Amino acid sequence: MKNHFLIILTLVSASLFAQTKSLTVTESVLKQRALSPQRTFGFSWMKNKSEYTLLSTDYKSLLAYTLDQESEKVLCTVDELNKLLPDDAKIQNLYGYEWLSSNELLFNNGAVIFTYNITLKAIIIKKTGLDKAENVTYHAASNKCAYTIDNNVYVAAYSNKFYVPVTKNTDKNIVSGQSIARNEFGIEKGIFWSEKGNYLAFYQKDESEVADYPLLDITTTPGSLVSIKYPMAGQKSEKPRVGIYNCKTKKTIYIKPSGNSDDYLTNFAFTPDEKYCLIAEVNRAQNELWLNVFEVKTGKKIRTLWHEKNQKWVEPEHPAYFIGEGNDFIWMSEKDGFMNLYLVDFEGALGSEKQITNHQFVVKDILEVDAAKKLIYYAATGENPCNTMVYSTNLLGESTLMTKNEGVHRFDLSDDGIYFYDGYSSLSMPNHEMIYTTNGKMAKLIKESADPMSDYSLGKSELGKIKGKDGSDLYYRMVKPADFNPNQKYPVLVYVYGGPHAQMVTNSFNAGANLWMNWLASKGYIVYTLDNRGSGERGFAFESQIHRQLGTVEMEDQMTGVEFLKSLPYVDSNRMAIHGWSFGGFMTTSMMLRNPGVFNVGVAGGPVTDWKFYEVMYGERYMDQPQENPEGYENNALTKYTRNLIGKLLLIHGTNDDVVVMQHNFSLVKKFVDDGIQMDFFPYPTHKHNVSGVNRGHLMEKVLTYVIENNQ
Repeated sequence: MKNHFLIILTLVSASLFAQTKSLTVTESVLKQRALSPQRTFGFSWMKNKSEYTLLSTDYKSLLAYTLDQESEKVLCTVDELNKLLPDDAKIQNLYGYEWLSSNELLFNNGAVIFTYNITLKAIIIKKTGLDKAENVTYHAASNKCAYTIDNNVYVAAYSNKFYVPVTKNTDKNIVSGQSIARNEFGIEKGIFWSEKGNYLAFYQKDESEVADYPLLDITTTPGSLVSIKYPMAGQKSEKPRVGIYNCKTKKTIYIKPSGNSDDYLTNFAFTPDEKYCLIAEVNRAQNELWLNVFEVKTGKKIRTLWHEKNQKWVEPEHPAYFIGEGNDFIWMSEKDGFMNLYLVDFEGALGSEKQITNHQFVVKDILEVDAAKKLIYYAATGENPCNTMVYSTNLLGESTLMTKNEGVHRFDLSDDGIYFYDGYSSLSMPNHEMIYTTNGKMAKLIKESADPMSDYSLGKSELGKIKGKDGSDLYYRMVKPADFNPNQKYPVLVYVYGGPHAQMVTNSFNAGANLWMNWLASKGYIVYTLDNRGSGERGFAFESQIHRQLGTVEMEDQMTGVEFLKSLPYVDSNRMAIHGWSFGGFMTTSMMLRNPGVFNVGVAGGPVTDWKFYEVMYGERYMDQPQENPEGYENNALTKYTRNLIGKLLLIHGTNDDVVVMQHNFSLVKKFVDDGIQMDFFPYPTHKHNVSGVNRGHLMEKVLTYVIENNQ
């Protein structure tokens, strides 16, 4: 069709005649990792050396390499270390090791923390007995360890017997040291050490006013209630604050939101001099942000360094990144339409920040800073949003593309700033790992992997793009049978996610497809995925069109994808199915009910069915509160459309789902029953939001069998 601009990147594979092996659908799930391209494990530069280490494939040996030699040197093994460790501190693998100096390693598996000197062959145990602890956070320079047990924070230091309870809350509604805001705003942890270890900061949330939500534990006789805190849109939310514990005085001060008590406190960071901390406060409406500075000793607010407001939303996702000995820092913001880097003068006036990068594409993350050269290395999509490339920039904003090959890259800079590790994959490259000098010269090939699927009779992936109705480029992945014949008609499964912060279509090995998609293609299907407006890595204008109407523009783009599929001579438009999970379950059910007759069959896993049942932090960002946006909530509530169902619909849910609670599916099923409409429902007892482990094979067999049997 003239309207559609198509780029086809065909996955390079072995001759079809060599594809003799096959998989069952369950094997395609359980062998996902085994049939991924071989990669090295645990790459790390040694401190102050142009040498690096890797783990053996079983994680039981640590191997050292130089740049000019291929031979490896074994630095230590699990067996060697276990001979030096007491019985209550034995380890199973070396995963998660860290270099502290040129000859000292730190091992921390959450239960035991110790250092190992590779020259002296000596172990020093820092902490054991952490089996019942969670959120274990060790500060090597001060030899202090912070952790949580239940809802309280503890600090241990200097010996295994010495520990201090930082909080002593007996009220279970007060939770300390854990991530808050249900892991939104880039929040992944709840404990933070200052530079020298003199202060410990921790998140604390008061959930007294948050509604209790009941989950059923079927493993007891009789069944018992498991109550979780779940703040639904428009209802009472958690009240956060930040505690800062002084390790010398053993006293804690608390910082509360400057505005309302249920504002969000996000992206915490200490300044390098330990005198101040920075906290990004976001109002509950999530349309205004203040980056505030507080004095660490007193908790006194000093000033605001950054203020941002948007009619739709603001969403800080990265803490301040300090670039040298001073307190000046890099702040990441998409206030100009794309996530970019800004230099903030710690002593400067509000609004005096300097924009460093001015890309019309998304900066994803700061990877490394070479403080001596004042160079910042960062990941960004580049012009093709399906890529993840690596760039460097100085403070003047002069950027350099460090990775020349298109694809999805991994990066690690040596301590001296002379070399960097670059591992990447693309549609045509299963895995390629190199070491380069930072001036662009190749120093060493570490690994180049073959296609592990080349011996299997499985489908092959392509990438392309079409134009959306608003003129946007919409990228898609298409998995075709290995013996694809353009003169034949194929049924289609549309696999959809479609939600914010997610990107399904990437220029990586197999284009990001799951192996079960290749299995289904081997059975004569085309499997198609399109990233609609609202999905990630495309900039604010593309992503924010969903505001107050989740599902509306997403469905419009998915229907554009359907129209494209129907235009292809090899697509059987009378045999189309759709499947997705979570937001993809919402999209699957929406497409079945609001575009009836397009798909013969849909399978929706863990679907949101009414945004009023979803949690505050995510739901209110995109939909506002129900009382503020009643029309948006009503129009996208799926119970409104149950009478429209044409075809077969299977709803699936984990019975202990604490992300999309089962009330979503139960409410929809009840409405189907009340309307006299037949559909199918399948629970996964004891599973949470994702069916994991060996049962995932059962799940995908259920999904794909249902699709194949009903898409006739």
